Amino acid sequence: MLYYLFDFLDKSMDFPGAGMFQYISFRAALAVITSLIISLLFGKTLINYLQKKLVGEVVRDLGLHGQKEKQGTPTMGGLIILSAIVIPTLLFAKLNNIYIILILITTIWLGFIGFLDDYIKVFRNDKKGLAGKFKILGQIIIGLVVGLTLYFHEDVVIREKIYQTSSVSVESPSEFEQVNDHGQRFSRQSSKSTKTTIPFLKNNELDYAVLLKPFGEKAMNYAWIIFVPVVILIIISVSNGANLTDGIDGLATGTSAIIGVTLGILAWVSGNFVFADYLNIMYLPDTGELTIFVSAFVGACTGFLWYNTFPAQVFMGDTGSLALGGVIAVLAIMIRKELLIPILCGIFLAENLSVVLQVSYFKRTKRKYGEGRRIFKMAPLHHHFQMLGYSEPKIVQRFFIVGIMLAVFTIITLKIR
Repeated sequence: MLYYLFDFLDKSMDFPGAGMFQYISFRAALAVITSLIISLLFGKTLINYLQKKLVGEVVRDLGLHGQKEKQGTPTMGGLIILSAIVIPTLLFAKLNNIYIILILITTIWLGFIGFLDDYIKVFRNDKKGLAGKFKILGQIIIGLVVGLTLYFHEDVVIREKIYQTSSVSVESPSEFEQVNDHGQRFSRQSSKSTKTTIPFLKNNELDYAVLLKPFGEKAMNYAWIIFVPVVILIIISVSNGANLTDGIDGLATGTSAIIGVTLGILAWVSGNFVFADYLNIMYLPDTGELTIFVSAFVGACTGFLWYNTFPAQVFMGDTGSLALGGVIAVLAIMIRKELLIPILCGIFLAENLSVVLQVSYFKRTKRKYGEGRRIFKMAPLHHHFQMLGYSEPKIVQRFFIVGIMLAVFTIITLKIR
């Protein structure tokens, strides 16, 4: 909203300093600051309110050290995160940008599903919360919305490099936008595409449409049949991975912030012509605006971490964790970096796999031996380390270190091919 106000002041009244709002970096900085202020101020107010209303976490007795002390800690703190993301984005982003519209819808929708789950647990005294099938249904619905919009919306395009040299004149602006030192040119013509980035390969692009090529050339026009299910699968996986990671104080919040910083960098370079050319990656017009949203996202996570570090004063609940995971998934899909998720979201992946392996192995050994056996002392993975005697702060800090290493490795994949 403020973007449009200052744009008007700049163009109509030549208001001093109003032109600064044209710069993504300036608006991203404002988004971070505003998000931090909202989360810190609103966070304290909400915690006090939840304490008065006795909106506390119901903790299952798993025999973990310090677990009983968490009983009654205010939950539904994800409302702090959602507010600190949505408000700065509305203030500083271009609201006619399809990527911004779509990511805001994702945030609010998944936050609403998580809120229903927390509400049922806390106010209806039902420990099971919202039935798993309804959570999955909600994730499928937003997956359909995101997948179909990204596939069919006219503003979701890429501009590809044309690998030609002297045969094409540099002075034909209708055909080419710019020529680099190697004679590679970005076409001015935007095109619809289902291409995505494959890590570690030099010509690192995969077109989902190619998977339909065995069925004939015409079948490739229906690439959404492949693309949309992939989007749904990624959203479900990452959203639930974030949910599982939210088991000890500060872990999911800090990990999400690290991932958010990385996605912000990737969004910025993908939407910037100069950096896209230098890094030899797909140029995605208008995705740079996502930097505003990601800045608010990182600020919200950091601000919430102020109250969520050990010992936590508030838990985010599913209100926050489902939304954080879903947002991360959709951001990666939008900037065509979803195949980097197993690396970037390695913590979420490990948490997910630990549960899948534990349950599968237990069921298999129970059928075979009549008694279930376990791979880990407890799943998800962070509980395994708790059972080994590590303190929560040590586990969280070491997971953060791993998360930072994965984030750095994700960024350098832009050059390692």
